[in-house]
Amino acid sequence: MTAAASEPARDRVLRVAGELFPQLGFHAVGIDLVVERAGVAKATLYRHFPTKDALIAAYLDAANQRFWAWFEASLDPTLPPAEALARVFDAVAALSTSPVCLGCSFQKAAAEFPEADHPAHHVAVAHKDAVRARLRDLAVAAGAARPDELADELLLVMDGAFAAARMYGPDNPGRHAGTAARALIDRALPWLDPSPHEVIDRATDR
Repeated sequence: MTAAASEPARDRVLRVAGELFPQLGFHAVGIDLVVERAGVAKATLYRHFPTKDALIAAYLDAANQRFWAWFEASLDPTLPPAEALARVFDAVAALSTSPVCLGCSFQKAAAEFPEADHPAHHVAVAHKDAVRARLRDLAVAAGAARPDELADELLLVMDGAFAAARMYGPDNPGRHAGTAARALIDRALPWLDPSPHEVIDRATDR
């Protein structure tokens, strides 16, 4: 028995949907294509996912879990909080310039389902709200003077990197995400007045 044959039907359908949706888009992928690629009967798919929207919701839920596993793995608790936050954006740069990155599933969902009351749009907004909240917590830990503002700025860097990956492929401006994040973090941290010795040292260095 092959690995594909031993894979539970629900998992197989969800895996295939996870391959097709990022490549082709939600509207372009029909149930018939998923059934064909997954090698299951249509009745089997509908037993696990009663509607296409239910399949999309399950895919987005799985994408959300993968995102948070990646995000938390990017955090190094042994580093000072500001540097730990910056390192997340080094990971963003690495991911967004990887050949496997096809952009952000939640940006796609919000774009293809613009109605605020559509389940996919709602899931996308809830995901981004959770990312903003996590970034804000990290900004507070780093000592940012205006953590809400820093969190929003960093979210724009992250989303911009993933959008660039979709538009340009691996060679894209997302490679600068870490540099951009460090500039924003440095600007957001309160600076202490330098000691007289530091002033003298800086003057000597000129």
